[in-house]
Amino acid sequence: MSQRNTCVSDQAMHAKACTVREVLDRVGGKWSIGVIIEASRAPVRFTELERAITGISRRMLTLTLRNLERDGLLTRTVYPTVPPKVEYTATDMARELYDSLVTLTDWADRHRAAIAASREAYDHRTAAAGTPGDR
Repeated sequence: MSQRNTCVSDQAMHAKACTVREVLDRVGGKWSIGVIIEASRAPVRFTELERAITGISRRMLTLTLRNLERDGLLTRTVYPTVPPKVEYTATDMARELYDSLVTLTDWADRHRAAIAASREAYDHRTAAAGTPGDR
């Protein structure tokens, strides 16, 4: 088998190893959406992301950045300054995803009050009727 065929076989094997569910879990994760949106607008530094994404801990931001970089959605650039300057930039693959994520977050923002009201109504109905297993 030639080197080229081996490479193609390896790529095909890796493509099969990464399921659609795994990809959706990564890009649809609690913190990934915010990071991808911020990094798609312009190169962004860690502290800028930390301020922009409400509720994220430093640890979760670090893990999210590493995972997105590993998956090819972010590029991490370290500038040789004192102290070192590090920026994260969305890759072409992430920028392709950007419009879909903005559409999703806009939809969630438009419908969050209705969803909260539906949850409250459901909880009220199920509390009044007892749990479904009680019937």
